[in-house]
Amino acid sequence: MHPSRYVALTAVAGLSFLAASSRPAQAQISVNIGPAPACPYGYYETAPYGCAPYGYYGPEWFTGGVFIGAGPWFHGPANFHGHVDNHFHPANGYKGPVPHPGDKVEAGREHPPANFHGNEVHDGHGGKR
Repeated sequence: MHPSRYVALTAVAGLSFLAASSRPAQAQISVNIGPAPACPYGYYETAPYGCAPYGYYGPEWFTGGVFIGAGPWFHGPANFHGHVDNHFHPANGYKGPVPHPGDKVEAGREHPPANFHGNEVHDGHGGKR
């Protein structure tokens, strides 16, 4: 093969490579997290968003007895910070009873407990303060 053909083939290969790499990559990511869990006392603000037990959230997490949300479903103000009692979180060793989605509030267990004592402040999206 003539040396000029090597140069020509190399040039064509190089231009093809440059043309292919100059196209912007287009990626689409769609995450559908679905509806918020219907838990009687709210749900944990971190995945897998299981139902939180009575006593986990303080009064600022409820409006008219309705949980304002946590995690991706949070509906509070942008600068919201609320108290939680992290003793009721499984990541801290809690193994007590927890309600299931769709359960109703037990009689006498209104939102929140009258003697609530939070030990952490969270922002509604799983962040601690």
